[in-house]
Amino acid sequence: MNTESKTVVITGASSGIGFALAEAYLKRGDNVVGNARTLERLKAAAERLGNPANFLLVEGDISEPATAKRLFERALQRFDKVDILINNAGIFIAKPFTSYSADEVEALVNTNLKGFFYPSQVAAAHMSARKQGHIINITASIASQPLGSVPAALPVLVKGGINQATKALALELAAHNVKVNAVSPGIIDTPLYTQDMHAFLETLQPVGRIGTTQDIVDAVLYLSGSGFTTGIVLPVDGGMSSGKW
Repeated sequence: MNTESKTVVITGASSGIGFALAEAYLKRGDNVVGNARTLERLKAAAERLGNPANFLLVEGDISEPATAKRLFERALQRFDKVDILINNAGIFIAKPFTSYSADEVEALVNTNLKGFFYPSQVAAAHMSARKQGHIINITASIASQPLGSVPAALPVLVKGGINQATKALALELAAHNVKVNAVSPGIIDTPLYTQDMHAFLETLQPVGRIGTTQDIVDAVLYLSGSGFTTGIVLPVDGGMSSGKW
């Protein structure tokens, strides 16, 4: 094992932004511990990546504390340490506030909130003991700048809370040399959106285009390599969160 390599835990690693992040870190020679709900999805992702030996697959529901614990246990058994946690797993449901069902509330809270909290809790303990590490949360631009044309109060509630928790946790862990930051994407070209939605989605960002997964990868790589940046929420959104346009 390359002693200079980092070990990166990525939730929601089987597709979209999570897959792009896994690919980027693997190309740098780092170890990646990828999580998704099912092993089948992870195996498909690994095959697309060429089945690298340093891509460890750990399936499980990230809203469960036991999954977060197992992620780190498996990472330590295989790679001895965890340097970076990327809380990427998330779902987005946009609809009028009064239309959310109880099942949708549970799904958003489970994946987006608990899926941030439990892995971060395990990471904070491990990284604080080692006196180094990075926790990076993938949130959402709409949490900082809601849009009247996209009713989404429930995801705004959860992701907005994670934005603030990012700052609070950064202060709490600063004395332990653990950096905590967030990347706040606008609309990104992922399987979440079908091609026929793109024309409308492009109108929601001032630059007139939707983002790419590489745009998010670039931001995450900066934050995970920084020694003096902590407690920020970095918008990567084509200007969406800058104000009304």
